[in-house]
Amino acid sequence: MSFTAADIKRLRDETGAGMMDCKKALDEAQGDFDKAKELVRARGLVKAEKKSDRETNIGYVASYVHGNHQIGCLLEMRCETDYVALNSEFQTLAKDIAMQVVAMAPETVEELLTQDSIKNPSETIEEMIKALSGKIGEKFVLHRFSRYAVGE
Repeated sequence: MSFTAADIKRLRDETGAGMMDCKKALDEAQGDFDKAKELVRARGLVKAEKKSDRETNIGYVASYVHGNHQIGCLLEMRCETDYVALNSEFQTLAKDIAMQVVAMAPETVEELLTQDSIKNPSETIEEMIKALSGKIGEKFVLHRFSRYAVGE
């Protein structure tokens, strides 16, 4: 099965991986787009694991308040540099995880990390974090969160 430059661009757009990584994945997958996408994702997780010993002293505090204004969450997501803390994808990830906390009411970070994402049930919160970490090239840590609900 062959692929075109448009396929590389599409894979890059969907995964955020570099052009050469996308080309390599499509080569290995013999043009099978879904298989290539999974290869890119797996490699992102491997890259994230290689960064596990780095320090994360910078971060972003995300918030989410449900539309009924009865439940909310503050969440601290850490990274290595202030450049990444200001990255819109990093901030969106943190906000999405804060929304997860409101919806699913985990009691610990560990419990939250193992939950299937409400935005994409095919991956866990931990996998979401590792995928973006691999894409951006920095270590991310979900440090802590607090969930607030009226009457609790």
